[in-house]
Amino acid sequence: MAALAWLLIPLSAAVGAAIWGGWAARSRTTEDIAELDGYARFRDAMDRVHSRGRSV
Repeated sequence: MAALAWLLIPLSAAVGAAIWGGWAARSRTTEDIAELDGYARFRDAMDRVHSRGRSV
């Protein structure tokens, strides 16, 4: 029984590593698009502030 317990330790570590690897490699394109849209809105807002002739 002790040998079975010692075999389950690396097996559970391998399953955990596979789950973590799948989670880390997931596609995050939707989050990136939303962040890029927010950055574009920020740039547009900053351009509008500076185009009014105000010096910083």
